[in-house]
Amino acid sequence: MASVSASCLRFQPLLRQSNQVSSLKLVSASWLKSGFPSLRATRFRVSCAAKPETVQKVCDIVRKQLVLSPETQLTPETKFSELGADSLDTVEIVMGLEEEFDINVEEESSQNITTVKEAADLIEKLVQKKAESGA
Repeated sequence: MASVSASCLRFQPLLRQSNQVSSLKLVSASWLKSGFPSLRATRFRVSCAAKPETVQKVCDIVRKQLVLSPETQLTPETKFSELGADSLDTVEIVMGLEEEFDINVEEESSQNITTVKEAADLIEKLVQKKAESGA
């Protein structure tokens, strides 16, 4: 039985800048001549662009702001909401990050931070931008 592929998507693993890598699944669909879709799952990896030291500092600040026990496991993919953080907690986390890294996070950007990885990546970007501007 012949099949017609709707699209062919392939992802190459991203370069690892640290040991912190997550796995995601890509699901591609193709349709057989009979009209029923055939699903196939493919794994690929996404790594955190931020330095491990930055990720660790973000984890430390999140742990402090949310009064988490040392046993609480934090990874780049950890969502603040999964830790019980509300919007006020997230604002306090961002304020802690601004103080620790001597940066200013715009309100628009801070509303998009939901995970440790997003916070660490934004910090790296803002620190680099600050260094380039000589501020």
